[in-house]
Amino acid sequence: MIFMNILTKKINLIVLVILYCIPLSCVATNQQPIASIETRKITPPKLEEQYIKKRVRCYRPMRRGSPAMYLEKRDHKIIIHNYGHGGCGLTLAPGAAKYVIDLLENEIGTTAKNDAIAVLGGGVIGLFTALELIDRGFSNITIIAAKFDNLTSNNAGGLLAPASMDNHPSMQSLIDKIGVDAYTYYKKIALNQHPTLKKGAKIMPTYFGTRETSTLEPYVKAGVMQPAKDVLLDFKNGTQRQMIAYDDGIFMDADELMFELKNALKNRVTFKKQAINNLTAIKQNIIINCTGMGAKELNNDPQMVSVQGHLILLKNQNPADVNYMLSVYVPGGVTSSGATIKRKCSIFPKMELGSTPTDIGVIGGTFIEGATDATPNSEQFAVELTNAREFFGIAKSDPSFTYN
Repeated sequence: MIFMNILTKKINLIVLVILYCIPLSCVATNQQPIASIETRKITPPKLEEQYIKKRVRCYRPMRRGSPAMYLEKRDHKIIIHNYGHGGCGLTLAPGAAKYVIDLLENEIGTTAKNDAIAVLGGGVIGLFTALELIDRGFSNITIIAAKFDNLTSNNAGGLLAPASMDNHPSMQSLIDKIGVDAYTYYKKIALNQHPTLKKGAKIMPTYFGTRETSTLEPYVKAGVMQPAKDVLLDFKNGTQRQMIAYDDGIFMDADELMFELKNALKNRVTFKKQAINNLTAIKQNIIINCTGMGAKELNNDPQMVSVQGHLILLKNQNPADVNYMLSVYVPGGVTSSGATIKRKCSIFPKMELGSTPTDIGVIGGTFIEGATDATPNSEQFAVELTNAREFFGIAKSDPSFTYN
């Protein structure tokens, strides 16, 4: 017995020594030691002024608490709301459309396919909702919008990740389900397996600072995405960054996708250009409200807030050098107008429709709630360029910065 006690103590001491010698990062974060993980070489984008195509300020329609996705009856009409997805309109659009049309079919059954339906809003949420109706067999659809071009949806960066929202924890499981449905939908487009849409989505490596900030772990848990890898990005200039890689990330080419959607709906729905001031003016008895920021007044919704963003489109790049996506949080602060700002250092292979192949790439972005054209915060474009140059090692890095 004495011999066994001595042996047990020795074994325990050996285990403690072994654990002590393991790098703390391995124990705490389940990441491999930096020397043993895969290294990937990436050529940084060209970010000097002569490679800047244009600076774009945009406004994301976000609803506090969660997007509005519900059915109500008002004045003998069925009204379904589908708006307020913030900077995740493209990310969630197909899944959100599926969800609200399920609500409609649960209410009216599947026999009223010829009933007149008005879809309000010509952005990506409205277009995907209309296409979902068509795919379910509905045939009398009118899309009503003040305009159909140069919308917030066209300015979207294109990263599929439900990050820029303000969801109450009780709603997160629903948002995750909708996101999983959307990922599956876009993957079919990327693999040329969708019956209608042939362009607008691509599978490519996507890099984040951590698994948590990627917001994609629920997709891995659901089995639609592969687990992330720990990788070391080498920018070939002496700068290296340890990152998380999802090699089956999905890039949504906003302009191309919007074009595909409108082309798929052409001759199958009626497009009506008209400003929408109130729901009672809509003659159809079934209304699907996808108006984004317009819903603040149209649906008297005080939870709607505009989130200002700043994006910089690039030109004269080598397309092979921009065949990935990357997004990390960087320190925020306060704008010149006194508003709180959240910042990301991101790059996506976005292109404007009709651009030459070398006019590719967008960097950003900023998130400023409540900012308007009266508070443009134009100084943020310079901040974004500085952050990107430091991250990629093009300029001297600020040692106080952390990239999450």
